[in-house]
Amino acid sequence: MLYPVILSGGSGTRLWPLSRAALPKQFLPLVSEQTMFQETLNRLHGLEHIAAPIVVCNNEHRFFAAEQLRAIDMPPLALILEPFGRNTAPAVAAAALAAQENDAEAILLVLPADHLIQDVDSFHRAIQTALKLAQQNKLVTFGITPSEPATGFGYIERGATLGTTDQAYTVARFVEKPCLQNAKVFVASGNFFWNSGMFVFKASAYLAELKHHRPDIYAASERAWQLGQRDPDFCRLDKAAFADCPSESIDYAVMEHTLAAAMVTVNIGWSDIGSWSSLADTGAHDTNGNTLRGDVYSAETNNCYIRSESRLVAAIGVRDLVIVETADAILVTHKDASQNVKNTVEYLKQANRSEHLVHPA
Repeated sequence: MLYPVILSGGSGTRLWPLSRAALPKQFLPLVSEQTMFQETLNRLHGLEHIAAPIVVCNNEHRFFAAEQLRAIDMPPLALILEPFGRNTAPAVAAAALAAQENDAEAILLVLPADHLIQDVDSFHRAIQTALKLAQQNKLVTFGITPSEPATGFGYIERGATLGTTDQAYTVARFVEKPCLQNAKVFVASGNFFWNSGMFVFKASAYLAELKHHRPDIYAASERAWQLGQRDPDFCRLDKAAFADCPSESIDYAVMEHTLAAAMVTVNIGWSDIGSWSSLADTGAHDTNGNTLRGDVYSAETNNCYIRSESRLVAAIGVRDLVIVETADAILVTHKDASQNVKNTVEYLKQANRSEHLVHPA
């Protein structure tokens, strides 16, 4: 059986002012009438031998997750609550332990809850390729065929071909987010792929590699799971044990060190919706290249993303901007600077303001 693990712990600071700590982007309807979380779950339909999902989210978001699961009639195998974020390596460890309690041979499909995939059929075919590798105890990641020399993603260099498919490779190396010059070299070579943060592997294989390379994370995650509280709705990780767990991603903790890393390359219309400009790239555009949501008037305006949540927004004679209006905040930024929206959130935190936490009642 394939056990989907939906990681829903992100804060989405780059999508402020719509995304806030109490209601982050994965629980918002950004690209359709359904939320990103629900879109991720619905994308599982059509996969064979698929188990009920294991969802990992912050304790503060438990009712959002539970209600949105109920709304699409997808009861989870487990809804694991983190008392605070500790990145993806501990989260997946807890999910792996949960899956193993149900099935010793469980294979995990690890998916962030806030990604967009437009070609679902191709994604399903890639999962089948990854499954075959996972059955050979490989730890498989998905490498996205780059469409541009983006500097906002990590890259994976492919190694030797695995098996008979031209999509499966060993991993030569992981590369941190590069400067623009290096990104251009990577893309031109044809040997580098964006790091998607999606994985397929046996629960047992992941836990064994985590125990080998980061025994501290493994031990703290195991304690947090074993000492956690469970009721019919939620599995609460033990707060004291989880507090001892280092905060580390799967890539840093395991994938960059294991000898079992493999990559399946894909071209599936993927986006991590990591900024307003990336969201703008995925939406429908008018004849002037604008994406307009809500009560918006535009004139002599080109290549803008303009979103109104509560009142009229008028944009005249501007281009290449992101304008997002909510009841208590307005964001105006050039698309090229949209990655820096997180700096505004940091300012609000330092100033002890509430606009990064919640929307007004």
